[in-house]
Amino acid sequence: MRFLLSVLLGGLGLYAIGLAVLAAFQRHLIYPGAFFPRAMEPVRVAPAGTATIPITTPDGERLLAFWRPPEPGGGVVLSFHGNASIPESAAARFAEGPWAAGGWGVLALAYRGYPGSTGHPSEDGLIRDGLAAHDAAAERAPGAPVLLHGHSLGAAVAVAVGARRPHLGLYLEAPFDSLRRLVGRRFPLVPPPLLRDTYRSDRRIGATTGPVLVVHGVQDPVIPVDLARRLAELAGPRARLAEIPGDHMSILGARDAEAADLFQTARRPTALAVPRRATP
Repeated sequence: MRFLLSVLLGGLGLYAIGLAVLAAFQRHLIYPGAFFPRAMEPVRVAPAGTATIPITTPDGERLLAFWRPPEPGGGVVLSFHGNASIPESAAARFAEGPWAAGGWGVLALAYRGYPGSTGHPSEDGLIRDGLAAHDAAAERAPGAPVLLHGHSLGAAVAVAVGARRPHLGLYLEAPFDSLRRLVGRRFPLVPPPLLRDTYRSDRRIGATTGPVLVVHGVQDPVIPVDLARRLAELAGPRARLAEIPGDHMSILGARDAEAADLFQTARRPTALAVPRRATP
């Protein structure tokens, strides 16, 4: 009996230690691109057709971003990358192909704490970055409609920005409905209150406007497809859900032609709705 009690107490102790480590280092897991960046060239080179610009946030952070202005009458794709990514690939992608043919511009930024930008990442911080990027796009291309794009964690940032700023619609690749729900799925023994950054897109999506295109790989090992389904359901009839063959990364850009056509059509009305107030 004493042995069993010792084993139980030892197990509880290890569990407590594990929770303490998770509490202290959870943002290292949520934002690996900031804390464990890939080897970067000494000088960041803007993708062809774009230029490097700085964005300063209201709380004083300086962000690296890549910008391509839209053609007259065109819109701007404001793109938010995933948690282990950098903005160059999105900047290059939206500066060519059907996007360039449709006269779109692009603004893709590196979040605070990521290579090229100052600060430390958090949910509140990334949303501040997104809002500052939206304001920068509006200042550089007055009157141009803004399409919010995001991949994975970036999709949650796009939804949060859409709940607070005028926009044309949402183009979400491999999104989740709630980081709290995703973590609960992956780590069921972690108490939900331990998570500091929850990214409740399920609470924010109703405050966004315009068409929503959700693209998700049915073989995605990172974010289960049912979390994307739930987010699309919460968006209502304005949402399209494309479940396609592929994993978390291979789906990127697979539906760009469809997206460009969808949002080109949505771009024709000149007035953009102001989002309703979001649930925090």
